[in-house]
Amino acid sequence: MRDALQGLTTRGRSFVAAGLAVLVAAVATSQKDLMRVAILLLALPLVSALVVARTRYRLSSQRRLGSGRTAAGQETSVTLRLENISRLPTGLLLVEDKVPYVLGSRPRFVLDRVEPRGRREVTYAVRSDVRGRYSLGPLSIRLTDPFGMCELQRSFSARDTLVVTPPVQQLPVVALSGEWTGSGESRSRSLASAGEDDAGIREYRQGDDLRRVHWRSTARLDKVMVRREEQPWQARCTLLLDSRSTAHAGEGPGSSFEWAVAAAASVGVHLVRHGYHVRLLTDTGANVASAAHDASGVGSDYEGSLLDALAVLQLSANTSLRDASAALRRGGGEGLLVAVLGGLDLEETRLLARLRHGSTAAIAVVLDTGTWNLTPGRSRVTTAEVDGASELLRASGWRVLRVRAGDALPDLWQDAGRHGSASARTMAVSGLS
Repeated sequence: MRDALQGLTTRGRSFVAAGLAVLVAAVATSQKDLMRVAILLLALPLVSALVVARTRYRLSSQRRLGSGRTAAGQETSVTLRLENISRLPTGLLLVEDKVPYVLGSRPRFVLDRVEPRGRREVTYAVRSDVRGRYSLGPLSIRLTDPFGMCELQRSFSARDTLVVTPPVQQLPVVALSGEWTGSGESRSRSLASAGEDDAGIREYRQGDDLRRVHWRSTARLDKVMVRREEQPWQARCTLLLDSRSTAHAGEGPGSSFEWAVAAAASVGVHLVRHGYHVRLLTDTGANVASAAHDASGVGSDYEGSLLDALAVLQLSANTSLRDASAALRRGGGEGLLVAVLGGLDLEETRLLARLRHGSTAAIAVVLDTGTWNLTPGRSRVTTAEVDGASELLRASGWRVLRVRAGDALPDLWQDAGRHGSASARTMAVSGLS
């Protein structure tokens, strides 16, 4: 009852105040009619509070997301299902779901009456221009009387998570290359052209399956030989994202950093869909995510692992690409290398130039951050410096995609295979030999 009295609405408190005032006037003037009016004014909110306090509804709720992962700038639906599992019908219910302000205003609904064992569903839309991981809930219900004199709030504990990912653009298919590797017992393989004799074999070890015995080689070498265990071959790619705060300009969704994150998402998803094993690194050297397809391509959310990591990635306080360079060297520098870079100075450019060696294909997406709105406190990279960095990378064998504010990645991606289309097939074959 105490909670119910504290839950009196403005209307209920006004009735109580008016009732007390009329009661004082009735006592002062000895008017019985005023006394009756005072009793009525006081009784109505008190009885309403008593009714709400004695309400014992048993309700269950369920929240269903149209998609647990949505791209920034796109809407997704949220459906709330409320079920009355008690034997009494409910009164007026005010339903409110708690959502972060970046997803929009808090959705509120009024349910007039829910019969015993009855269900009600309401749907609302959320949209965010800012990527991130957001918590939805808990759902709260306000119980009120028909006169609006008293309200009591009850909350459920269930919460759900909505991941807002960077927008992904469809990229054109161009001729790229990467080192083809397997996950079996050998890291090299010859192209079979003469039949079964050219299959990869090794000497029998205790415990090997006898069904793997290679009888022709066993007879020729006079020792038991078995076929090697091989897994499907797969192109590899390392995706480097420059997240240094000093290398980017602009604020909010229109900043160069958000463009870079969206570009990394588009490139990563594009390569995964085309059979690449993609490893995502940042300037700190951290291996943020890895995604690939298995032999069946079923059972795992490969693209989602990349998008989830990029959804929560923030600017770093790092000032150099040395950590990323060391991580790439530890990884062997194998396969295709794609770097999405902010502003570069001469030292960082030389560091990147040395990362490409031999026949490794390397693509640099270089942002001319001077064309973005400059953020106070961050160093400005001039257009001349971007030109110098691009030329130095090209001289080292990199394919450079120069980006200005407002450019679309799909238009630029056409140039990614321009210098390597003729050699792509050769590199793919040489990775197998």
